[in-house]
Amino acid sequence: MYTFNMLVSKPSWITLLLLLCRHGVEGILSLACEGDTLKLRCDWGYIRVNSANYGRLSIFICSRGKSKEQVSNYQCLQEGTLPIVSMRCDGTKRCSVPVQDSIFSDPCYGIAKYLDVIYSCLPFKTSVTCEGSRNDIQCETGVIRIKHANYGRRDKTTCPHKQATTAECFSPQTKRFQLSCDGKKSCSLHASSSVLGDPCFGVHKYLEVAYICK
Repeated sequence: MYTFNMLVSKPSWITLLLLLCRHGVEGILSLACEGDTLKLRCDWGYIRVNSANYGRLSIFICSRGKSKEQVSNYQCLQEGTLPIVSMRCDGTKRCSVPVQDSIFSDPCYGIAKYLDVIYSCLPFKTSVTCEGSRNDIQCETGVIRIKHANYGRRDKTTCPHKQATTAECFSPQTKRFQLSCDGKKSCSLHASSSVLGDPCFGVHKYLEVAYICK
């Protein structure tokens, strides 16, 4: 099932369906033009980004006010888009992503770009461990399967602290905790820079983990 969340210049439904077919995945489609901010939201469950591209794959999307030259390249792909959006959004209920070259780098100079994302809202269990603390996650039925983990800071309100000075601190830890926790009934988490590394010196961090019991 597809739903749409758009901040674009009135693309046709045919264009949107072609875009969805190009991705080949189901979910919620969200679009935002270069210079805007893309917002993802799950009223139920937590965000899991399925696909993403920053560039241009259509002549029509985000074309209002643009010259023919600015929309002439519609095979503009930024292959690193998915991990960047996933790092910012996976495991959260709400997420904002600035649509600009400074976040993704410029895959096609002189072309008007946009960010398109397809995501799902999934019933993850979540755990937050403030820096310097320990925590346990567990499954009463089934075993743990880690879906996302980040050590850093993606907002200024979680784990309140006078050094919570940024919401742009990312250190993906998914693979680490998949290796240490997957298949277990319980798993210990330690939010420590000496263990996980320090992605933003001087900032008070926290460890976020999203998982399921399967």
